[in-house]
Amino acid sequence: MATNGTSTTNGGPNKVFLIWGGEGWVAGHLKELLQQQNEKVFTTTVRMENREAVIAELDRIKPTHVLNCAGCTGRPNVDWCEDNKEQVIRSNVIGTLNLTDCCFLKNVHCTVFATGCIYAYDSKHPPGGEGYLEADPANFGGSYYSATKSKVEELMTTYSNCLILRLRMPVSDDLHPRSFVTKISKYDRVVNIPNSNTILHDLLPCAILLASAGDTGVYNFTNPGAISHNEVLALFKKHVRPDFEWKNFSEAEQSKILKAGRSNCELNSDKLAKRMQDFGVQVKDVHTAYDECFQRMKANGVK
Repeated sequence: MATNGTSTTNGGPNKVFLIWGGEGWVAGHLKELLQQQNEKVFTTTVRMENREAVIAELDRIKPTHVLNCAGCTGRPNVDWCEDNKEQVIRSNVIGTLNLTDCCFLKNVHCTVFATGCIYAYDSKHPPGGEGYLEADPANFGGSYYSATKSKVEELMTTYSNCLILRLRMPVSDDLHPRSFVTKISKYDRVVNIPNSNTILHDLLPCAILLASAGDTGVYNFTNPGAISHNEVLALFKKHVRPDFEWKNFSEAEQSKILKAGRSNCELNSDKLAKRMQDFGVQVKDVHTAYDECFQRMKANGVK
């Protein structure tokens, strides 16, 4: 199994980025960031599981770095995956491995935007206690989506060209339909459980730094700490929508309306924070990051 470190793939001045899943939400943010940095960037929607097409696209673009934002999360949510397991495997397992393998054969660094929704609180990792480390074995298989993600991650760590970033409940500075804040603000009722979150404004620039440096292995890609649903919505109410109200319900009540279970956990992001210090970057704690995110929303006229 590959250890965390630096890849021998291209990381020199003539970088060429190719974003897979190029029409997606996270992909759009990455493309904009790379363009702002005057990097050479391309996007593609080629299916990851189509080996011949993947190889042809790599030969056509000749990237030094692939950023894999593609995959199947389900619409409107992960419950969809329970009834479409073959499609989930085709994309999230076969496709992800195929793209990583093709990049390996072409000596291309591959960053995979993965998920940290492979853990659940337990006696050793209770809410408010110790967070899960990158090396901790996955312990949540309550949804088919999460079950496939944990299995494919274990296989991907074999590849010496692969950087795996575990996002959780990602949030953007707008009310995009895929943003965690947008989702919970539209629910009739929400649970109130502390979780690790990924504030894209803060962390996507870190992804570019890690990829450019040729880092490999697994990173818990979340802002330090955990924040509850109620804390998030209280900050949303404070800064963005003063008349916003919400109601809570229990996990037991929630389970009655869901087809699949949901991961609730805190990831330990010390490794990411320490590595970012090498670049002179401080990763803000999740409460500060959310507060600033909502202030940016307000300043941009988001309501």
